Amino acid sequence: MQKNMEENTTFFGVLLERIESYSKTTIDLIKLKAVDKLAKIVSNVVYGVLLSLFSFFFLIILNLALAFWLGDLLGKVYLGFLIVAGFYVLLIIILVLFKKQIIKSPITNTIVTKFLK
Repeated sequence: MQKNMEENTTFFGVLLERIESYSKTTIDLIKLKAVDKLAKIVSNVVYGVLLSLFSFFFLIILNLALAFWLGDLLGKVYLGFLIVAGFYVLLIIILVLFKKQIIKSPITNTIVTKFLK
């Protein structure tokens, strides 16, 4: 009877150690997955910021060239700038009217999809 009790104690001791080891491994795995997701998100944000910055400078120079070119065609430089500005006012109006369909829903869906991968 004493031997059977010792075997049970040893069995439960080993079982407890394995449960503890499994729990630690599971927690470590969850941490690693969270770090991986965070690293991917941060790298995507940095990439997006750099791409946006370079695109911004490209568009500024392109718009200046377009405004001067249109102004040259129309004989008044300020008319070229007014046409380019009018185009951007039109884009702003479209964005304000359709912000949920154009901006909010796609961004929300992308973020949720990235987190659930």
